[in-house]
Amino acid sequence: MAKCDAADSLILKIAVPVPLDRLFDYRPSELGNSAEFQRGARVLVPFGKRQCVGVVMGSANGSTLASRSIKPVIELLDDTPLLSALDLQLLEWAARYYHHPIGEVVATAFPTALRQGLPATLQCERYFAPTAAGRAPDVDLGRATRQKDLLRRMLSREPAWSAAELAGHKPALRALIDKGLVEPRMPDPSDGPVVLGAALAANPDQQAAIDAVGADLGRFAVHLLEGVTGSGKTEVYMQIIARTLALGRQVLVLLPEINLTPQLEQRFRQRFGVGIETFHSNLTDRQRQQAWLSMRAGVARILLGTRSALFTPLREPGLIVLDEEHDGSFKQQDGFRFSARDVAIARAKLLNIPVVMGSATPSLESLANVAQGRYRLSHLPHRAGNAKPPAFQVLDIRGKKLQAGLSEPLVTAIGAELAEGRQVLLFLNRRGYAPVQICHDCGWVSRCHRCDANLVIHAGIHKLRCHHCGYEQALPRQCPACGVGELQALGLGTERIEETLNELFAGHRIVRLDRDTTQRKGALEGYLQQIHRGDADIVLGTQMLAKGHHFPNVTLVAILDIDSGLFSIDFRGGEKLAQLIVQVAGRAGRAELPGRVILQTRHPRHALLHSLLSHGYRAFAETALSERRAAGLPPFGYQALLRAQAGNAGAPQQFLGAAIQCLTDFTQSGVQVLGPVSAPMVRRAGLYRYQILLQSDKRPALQRLLDFWVPRLADLREARSVRWSLDVDPLDLY
Repeated sequence: MAKCDAADSLILKIAVPVPLDRLFDYRPSELGNSAEFQRGARVLVPFGKRQCVGVVMGSANGSTLASRSIKPVIELLDDTPLLSALDLQLLEWAARYYHHPIGEVVATAFPTALRQGLPATLQCERYFAPTAAGRAPDVDLGRATRQKDLLRRMLSREPAWSAAELAGHKPALRALIDKGLVEPRMPDPSDGPVVLGAALAANPDQQAAIDAVGADLGRFAVHLLEGVTGSGKTEVYMQIIARTLALGRQVLVLLPEINLTPQLEQRFRQRFGVGIETFHSNLTDRQRQQAWLSMRAGVARILLGTRSALFTPLREPGLIVLDEEHDGSFKQQDGFRFSARDVAIARAKLLNIPVVMGSATPSLESLANVAQGRYRLSHLPHRAGNAKPPAFQVLDIRGKKLQAGLSEPLVTAIGAELAEGRQVLLFLNRRGYAPVQICHDCGWVSRCHRCDANLVIHAGIHKLRCHHCGYEQALPRQCPACGVGELQALGLGTERIEETLNELFAGHRIVRLDRDTTQRKGALEGYLQQIHRGDADIVLGTQMLAKGHHFPNVTLVAILDIDSGLFSIDFRGGEKLAQLIVQVAGRAGRAELPGRVILQTRHPRHALLHSLLSHGYRAFAETALSERRAAGLPPFGYQALLRAQAGNAGAPQQFLGAAIQCLTDFTQSGVQVLGPVSAPMVRRAGLYRYQILLQSDKRPALQRLLDFWVPRLADLREARSVRWSLDVDPLDLY
C-alpha cells in the first residue's frame, strides 16, 4: 500500500469534534501556502458523508495512512489562530486528565457560533474622536453651526465618543469625517478611568486578603478566601481586580449560577470603567460569540461567566476569580465531565497568574489543600459593617401539627416578623406541588414509566411531571388502577407551600422562586427587583436562594426540611447539607437588623447539627476530613466512575463485565475496582444504568490504569450496544 512521502508531504493534524480519541490526518489542499494552516486555527474538513469544523493541532511530514485516503481541507476559516499555544496546551492537558476525546474537548473552548464555522468577526461599537486637524486651534467651519457645536463638544472630553452618544448628530458627524476633522476608531482598553466608583473602606481582614493576593499578581498562586456570609468577599474581589486592571491585565470571574450574573454585572459596571462582558447559557449564540472575541482581542477587560466561560481566550490574562468554589455546578455532569474549579487552577498555573477562590463553606478538597500548603488561606471571620451573625434555632417538629410542612411555632414566628414590616425567607429544595400522587383506596402511586422515580404533581399546570426525564401527563381525575379511589397529594413542594402561605397570610405579598416560576426570560431579575424594593413579604424558594443574594430586609430564614440530607447514601451528603444550611442561613440579618434562622427537623440531636451549630462550619469540616481520611475517600483518595446504559439491563452489565476482563492484563496495582453494580436509580429516561467505581489513594496510580484501560474500552464488541462514559473525580455516584 502506498504511503505519503515524508519528504514532500505536509500532513495537518486536526481535532474533529467526534467521540474518537485521536487527531485526524488531512492535506492542506491547494487553498494556499501550507504555512497558513497554523496551530489553533479552525478549518472546514470532510468527515464521512458530512463536513465538520475542526482545529489545527499540529502538522507532520508524512503519515502512516495511504496517500489516497487522506482528504484535503475544504476551507481555512481563520487567517490567524483563535486559540493560543497556552490555550491548546490547557485543552490537551484536560483531554488527557479526564480521558475525553480531544476533538470534543477543543470544541468546548468555542461558543456555538464559532463551533459551527461562522466568521470570527468582532462587531465592536464604533467610536469617534477628533483628528490632529480637528484639534488645531485655527479650525474654520464657517457658518456650519452644528458642526462647530459637535466638534467643540467632542473636544471637551477625552478620548472618544461612542456611536450611541452621537446618534442625534449623524449629519454633522458625517460632515466632520468628510472634512478629516473626526475619524472613527476602535475602542482602546486604556481609554478612560479604570475605576469609576470609590472602593469601600476595607476592614483589617479584608485588607490582609487584598494585599496577600496583590503581592502575587504576575505569578501563580492559589488563594482560598474563606469568609462568612456577608463578610464582603465581593468587595475584596473588586479591589484585587482594580489592581489587576491597573497593570493592564484582564480578569476572568467564574460564578456557579446564571442568576448571580446580572446583579454582579451591575455592581461591576458601577465600579469599573473598562469593557465588561458576560458569558452564560441565557445569552444568544451571537452574544456569547462577541463576548468571547472581545476578551480574545483585549477589547473587554473583565468577563463574568459560568462554567462554560472557563476556556475563553484572554489576550492579557492577569487574574482568575472563582466565587462559591464549593458549588457542585462547577462540575460538568455530561459530555466532557470537567471540574471548572480544578481546570481553572491548571489554567492559572499555565498562565502564571493567581487564582482566587471564595466561599463561606469551602469544599473539603480546598481545605485539605490549605492544610497541605498548596493553597494560601485568607479568612474573613466577621460580617461587614455592623451586621451580626444570625441566631440559630433548631425546631423539633416530632409529634407537632403541621400545615403543609409549617409548624405552629414557625407560623407564629413568620407572623411576628411580618408585623414588624420585615421580610421572611423560606427554603425547600423541592419544586412542584407534591412529590407524588397516591390512591387512598388501592395504593396506586404516580410513577414515571421511563424512570425509577415518582411523577411530581404540578397543580398550577394540572400535570404530573418527571423531574429526571421530563415526561409529563395530565393530572388524572380518577385512579388509573381502581377507577374509584380518592387521589391524594403526598408530600410537599414549593407550589403547595405557597398555597398554604396565601391562606395563612392573606394580604401579604409572596414571591416563589424556583425553576418553574423563573423560566421566562427576565423573570428572575424582575422578582429580585421586587424583593429589593420591599414589594415582597415572604420569599419562598429552592436552591437558587442559597447563595449570593443580598436581601437586607430579610430577618428570618427557615429551612423547612433538613432531614432528607441527614441520612443521605452519598458520602458527600453531610458536606452538602452543612454547606446548604450555612449558605441559606447567610441570607438572614445582612444589614442593621438582627437575623434568625429556624431549622425544622425530627432529629434535633443529630451529630452533624450539633457540630455545625455549636462549633461552626470549620469544626464540622475538620471532623468530616478526619472521617474521609480514615475511609480513604476524597480528598484523601481519588476516584473515577465508569457508567454504562442501554435500553435493556443485560447490555450494560455485559459491557462492564468485559471492561473488568480487560484489566486482567494490567500488571500494576494500587487501584480498587468496585462493581459492576446498578446505579442508585437503575432506570432513567428508559435506559438501564450500571457502573464501576475505581478508587486509589494515589492519583498517578489511577491515571496509569485509565491510560491503559480507556483505549481498550472503545474497542470492545460490547461497547457497540451501550452508551458509556467516564467521570474522573465524580461529585456524585448517581
